[in-house]
Amino acid sequence: MKGLANRDLFRSPIVVKIAAFVLVSVAFFYLGKHWTEGSTQLVFFNSRQTSSVSISPNNDKNFDISSLISQNQTESVSEKTFSVPPAVPSPPPPDAFQRFGIVNENGTMSDEFEVGEFDPDEVVENWGSENGTKVEKEGSGSDRVHVQKFGFCPSSMSEYIPCLDNTGAIKRLKSTEKGERFERHCPAAGLSCLVPPPKNYKSPIPWPKSRDEVWFGNVPHNRLVEDKGGQNWITREKNKFKFPGGGTQFIHGANEYLDRMNKMVPDIAFGQNTRVVLDVGCGVASFGAYLLQRNVITMSIAPKDVHENQIQFALERGVPAMVAAFATHRLLYPSQAFDLVHCSRCRINWTRDDGILLLEVDRMLRAGGYFVWAAQPVYKHEEVLEEQWKEMLNLTTRLCWEFVKKDGYIAIWKKPSNNSCYLNREEGTKPPLCDPKDDPDKVWYVDLKPCITQLPENGYGANVTKWPARLQTPPDRLQSIQIDAYISRKELFRAESKYWIENIGGYVRALHWKKMRLRNVMDMKAGFGGFGAALIEHNLNSWVMNVVPVSGPNTLPVIYDRGLLGVMHDWCEPFDTYPRTYDLLHAASLFSIERKRCNISTIMLEMDRILRPGGRVYIRDSLSVMDELKEIGDAMGWHVTLRDTSEGPHASYRLFIADKRLLRP
Repeated sequence: MKGLANRDLFRSPIVVKIAAFVLVSVAFFYLGKHWTEGSTQLVFFNSRQTSSVSISPNNDKNFDISSLISQNQTESVSEKTFSVPPAVPSPPPPDAFQRFGIVNENGTMSDEFEVGEFDPDEVVENWGSENGTKVEKEGSGSDRVHVQKFGFCPSSMSEYIPCLDNTGAIKRLKSTEKGERFERHCPAAGLSCLVPPPKNYKSPIPWPKSRDEVWFGNVPHNRLVEDKGGQNWITREKNKFKFPGGGTQFIHGANEYLDRMNKMVPDIAFGQNTRVVLDVGCGVASFGAYLLQRNVITMSIAPKDVHENQIQFALERGVPAMVAAFATHRLLYPSQAFDLVHCSRCRINWTRDDGILLLEVDRMLRAGGYFVWAAQPVYKHEEVLEEQWKEMLNLTTRLCWEFVKKDGYIAIWKKPSNNSCYLNREEGTKPPLCDPKDDPDKVWYVDLKPCITQLPENGYGANVTKWPARLQTPPDRLQSIQIDAYISRKELFRAESKYWIENIGGYVRALHWKKMRLRNVMDMKAGFGGFGAALIEHNLNSWVMNVVPVSGPNTLPVIYDRGLLGVMHDWCEPFDTYPRTYDLLHAASLFSIERKRCNISTIMLEMDRILRPGGRVYIRDSLSVMDELKEIGDAMGWHVTLRDTSEGPHASYRLFIADKRLLRP
């Protein structure tokens, strides 16, 4: 029985497992020893603290040790001393170099750097002024002319703004006493050549340094320095213009001026209650430049007058601006667009023609918004100026504006929040109320109206959320936009925002947008402003001019209600800005619509005019226009690539990406 018990013990599962473990251990030991002795080792760790494992370069070589020893013994060392090796000459100093970035020669970040030169592959020499064409036979037997190269316009057109420099049309005006010469007078035909840069044009100084200085060669005009240098506007130092931050009425700087304004009326609350501002007669836009650091975005406007380059300076600095004038037509901004309107010595007679120009301010000023006037009639006690002050007080009272405060040379009024004051005025009081059928958001080539625009009874436009929440909050005026919407408009608003946040995220990751020079941006078909809002959400340090084409629904009120800037425009005509003022032009589904109304090359040549050398173009559109866009882009000297969208290669849309190179005659 005992022997049987022993046999059962060996058959038990525990003994079997132990025996198997012993056999496996012996096998691994044998294999490990064999591998160690006959093969290269794989070292995973070592008990000795060596920094690395390496194989000698003399591995597998045979040496005669005896001969080496005897050879060494034959060498004598006199007096047990060693000879001193000759001195090694110090290496020559590194070649001098010019800095183009913010990393110095030691590889560390530095604030002292120079920019301005273009990379060689961004420059094309000897472009010439002749257009190159090619004629091809079409299937129908007709000929089609392909432009293979657009030549330069004359050098005198380097600052050409087509609708404002149409001297023939201006000479034919019947009257210019109300500023008609500063309004749009577009030529019959668009550009057919490339507007050339100035001779010494350089890559613009990047933001935020550009707020304080720009290259003289990019805006080669000394007129403002001569006229306004003593008012702390602008100075010139060698090859740069410097901007000390002052203005005619704030010589000691914009920051002190803004602090004073906020102290006068705390409810202004820059960056919270006040987000969007209009600066009339802006000079070089220092007022708007210093508001940016307070989370306030300013539309700085001025006419192209004797100080004709002030808007060009503003845009070169990286500050939102465009050429515009109070004259005979409505400005191209919607009703209730601005939380505050500012005029500091803007040289506008607000009381002329029964206050028609101040009525235009009233139309654009948000319900409960502020009008700030800093001018000589506010504080000087001369008879003529005192009379102008009385006229201003009388007019603003009839407009139902509340006179809030006067401090020194600054006076501030507040627009009413509803229509109660308008409806309780004495009968026959002028100016009258506008006809209820008048659309205050209709602005394209619309004459000024000598009447008060009533506020919506439902409070639309007055009840905007504080910044920054208003950026992603669907505003009330979304319901008044004339669009065919089969689902909730708020859902459309949110869907557009989400769409562009995802797309910009893709551009940041795949196309390195945060490494691009991206300051002045234009969205040529802005919709609800989702593209511009997405740039803010991704912390891209830029501002966006949101353009709403006349060919689509007017979404400008929504754009302003969410705290962004925008303007109405017809892309069959030139835009009111100087050449070389934008770093990025973005257009989504624009050309497939506008090609039914005007020539695609007209729009593309206008884009080239307003785009800086080194700037970029992103066009997201249907396949039907891509070949033509690429042909025109190549003819303008752009570096063009076509990419699939995120929907994949079988989608009906493509992404057109182009870099504008610096072309020289």
